[in-house]
Amino acid sequence: MTRRLLFSYLGLALLVLLVLEIPLGIVNARNESSDLKTKVERDASFLAAYSEDTLENHSNPRALGVAAADYSAKTGGRVVIVKRSGVAIIDTNPPAPGSRTFATRPEIRAALRGGVSTGIRYSKTLHERVLYVAVPASSGTRVTGAVRITYPTSSVDSRILRYRLMLLAIGGLVLVAATLVGLRFARWVSAPLARLETVTAEAGAGDLTTRAKEEGPPEVRSLAAAFNHMISELEQLVRSQEEFVADASHQLRTPLTALRLRLENLGGEASDSVRIDLEPALEEVERLSRLVAGLLALARAEVSSPERVDLAKLVDGRIDAWSALAAEREVKLEANVSGVALAGPDRLAQALENLLSNALAVSPPGATVTVSGAHGELHVTDQGPGMSAVGRERAFDRFWRGGESGTGSGLGLAIVKRLIEIDGGKVELRAAPGGGLDAVIRLRTT
Repeated sequence: MTRRLLFSYLGLALLVLLVLEIPLGIVNARNESSDLKTKVERDASFLAAYSEDTLENHSNPRALGVAAADYSAKTGGRVVIVKRSGVAIIDTNPPAPGSRTFATRPEIRAALRGGVSTGIRYSKTLHERVLYVAVPASSGTRVTGAVRITYPTSSVDSRILRYRLMLLAIGGLVLVAATLVGLRFARWVSAPLARLETVTAEAGAGDLTTRAKEEGPPEVRSLAAAFNHMISELEQLVRSQEEFVADASHQLRTPLTALRLRLENLGGEASDSVRIDLEPALEEVERLSRLVAGLLALARAEVSSPERVDLAKLVDGRIDAWSALAAEREVKLEANVSGVALAGPDRLAQALENLLSNALAVSPPGATVTVSGAHGELHVTDQGPGMSAVGRERAFDRFWRGGESGTGSGLGLAIVKRLIEIDGGKVELRAAPGGGLDAVIRLRTT
């Protein structure tokens, strides 16, 4: 965003410079050319007036030649003075010795007819552009000759070029200053937005204690204030939910525990026929307890920020915790895990426990449950009966237990999915080679 704001600011500054400097350059070039033309025309008129006596009386043009030579030496212009016939009597820079006629030159013809002729043309002799001014020399109303001054435009072109370079330099300095000012302005606008984006990402990851600094332009400050108010309301709502979950946990678990104990006590004192009827009731109470525990686990899924977890260490801890039950069921537990991943350690541990519990529940005696993986991917593989493709797709749905024959509360894999997705990971079930299931957990590593 900083770059886009800066380029927009510089684009506007460049447009303003072009609108200002291009006309200035054009006006300067016109003024320089006009000033030179006026000056040379004035000088030509002065020499024409000075040469009137010489041309009219056909006197010796020595004095006139000295004046013309002096002018040419001072200004660099070429002076040509011609008689009525067009033959030059003075030429300060002749291409060759001897007299020369200029009667065929259009500017000389125009001057001999009493007009003033000016313009710019390319000189093949000098190999550059020259300004020419031809004026008539007259005595009263009779034209006696003409004076032409040609002046190289290189000096004017040099001044025009210097002026344009100066405009370019000024434009460059203005752009540098505009860059510095624009960069500061862009950062003033974009930096608070970038920090607000970071805080928003933190809040999205579950850190509801984060708050945005109310800084920058008024609109950004207002946005940050609205965001902080929203997060405060959300934090309060989540806290209320957690309090409700805690209350529900106490209110639901205690009666269920009391009911189970009462049924067990009745079973110890009842006859065999009554005990047979009590066993299904105990099973339903146990299933209801698991269902409540699963629902509370889903509701309590913390959304704190993930951290870097040593997968091998965490898996070894879960294998040790389940090794006694595995030995009781004559199932072997193996682990081959390496690497680290981003996850909540408690969430990942609970997800692994649910998968290990499911794997042990379906593994026959003598089977092996393997936990393997690296680079943020874990595989919990069993040698049980496996599941159909449709079953593997629906296994993560809440309360789905694989049809009438399914066991459990139908929340174990739903809990696993919720716990893994909180940390930005994914989980899926695959068919294991040789039968059984391969539960795959993919976690972020960066």
